[in-house]
Formats: sequence, structure tokens, C-alpha cells
Amino acid sequence: MKKELLTLYLVTGRYDFTEEQFLTIIEEACQNGVTLVQLREKELSTYDFYQLALKVKEVTSRYRVPLIINDRLDICLAVDADGLHIGDDELPVSVARYLLGPDKFLGVSAKTLERSLEAQSEGADYLGVGAIFPTQTKDSQLTPIVTLKEITKSTALPVVAIGGINLENLSALTDSGIAGISIVSEIMKANNVPQRVQQLRTAAEAL
Repeated sequence: MKKELLTLYLVTGRYDFTEEQFLTIIEEACQNGVTLVQLREKELSTYDFYQLALKVKEVTSRYRVPLIINDRLDICLAVDADGLHIGDDELPVSVARYLLGPDKFLGVSAKTLERSLEAQSEGADYLGVGAIFPTQTKDSQLTPIVTLKEITKSTALPVVAIGGINLENLSALTDSGIAGISIVSEIMKANNVPQRVQQLRTAAEAL
């Protein structure tokens, strides 16, 4: 997987947006510098998730931005998304890799070096490491930046830092060896999405 695809990684959040507002935010993000979109849905039925994924894919394909589906391998395959991202409580990495085949991206969440090395050996293409900073998006134990650096130095996989990252704190990730940053609310809730995406892209490229 090319590291450049992870530079500015948008993970979606529905919040209280209408579907039209939600898709507009994703489109504005794709237009202005997001390098990858991960569709994350915890509440939708399988049918509704599938229908939404089709609509999101239509947007991301228009701008040639890869679409990753969070957790749901069935949805990933059903809409022919570019890849899947899984956490600790999902399918084993080796099983997900087998079912996805060799041509789709497989991202794996990791908090420790042990998990990172395991994911690498079982076929992951990249790692999502965090949460680095406190976040309201997900109740997650924080991963120290020293651990993040240990992972980037010890694995061959590109690493994206996740969790609570914003314009004010991302400078703390300078020289950490990451390929990029994963953002949720800083983009999804921005008053001016195009401007915020451009600012984040510039800052991410400077890390």
C-alpha cells in the first residue's frame, strides 16, 4: 500500500446529519485533499449500511479516493470497496485476508507492538494506531506516542495515527514515523470543511 494514501484518512461519523449533509461533507473532503475515506457505521441495519455504502462509493470513486469499510467484510465485498479495516474484536487478520483476497486493502487497529507484528505477519496492509489523544468518538485506552514510535520503527507496515487528532495537537506527532493521520470530528464537524481539510492536509504532509 502506498504511504501517500494514508496522509489524510477520513473516518466518517454520522452525528445528526441528514444523508444529504453527510454525503456533501464526504464530497467536500474528497475534493479538497482527503486521501482515503473509511465508512464507519455501528447503528445501521445491514441493508441500510449497504445502501449508504453504495452512495458513498459513488462519491469517492468520482474523486478517485479509496473507500474502506469499517469492520463489515460483507459490506466491503458487496459494494466492491477498496478495502476493510478491522479491530481487535473482529475476524482474525489471517481470515479477513483470506476472504478479501490479495487485491483489497486490509487495515488493522493496533495499540501494542505485539499486535502490530501479529497483524503484519497475518497479511495486514497498514496499521491504525491509537487512540493517541482523548476522543469522544470511541471509548478507547490511550496509546502513548512513545509506543507509536516503537511501532513505526519495528514494523514494515505504514502506520496511521488515530484518536483525537486536530490542528492544535498534531504537531506532537512530528518525527513519529507515521504515514498519516486519521480524522473524524475535526473534519465531519468543521464549520468550513474544504478549508479544514486543506489545513489538515498541509499539516499532515509536514510531519
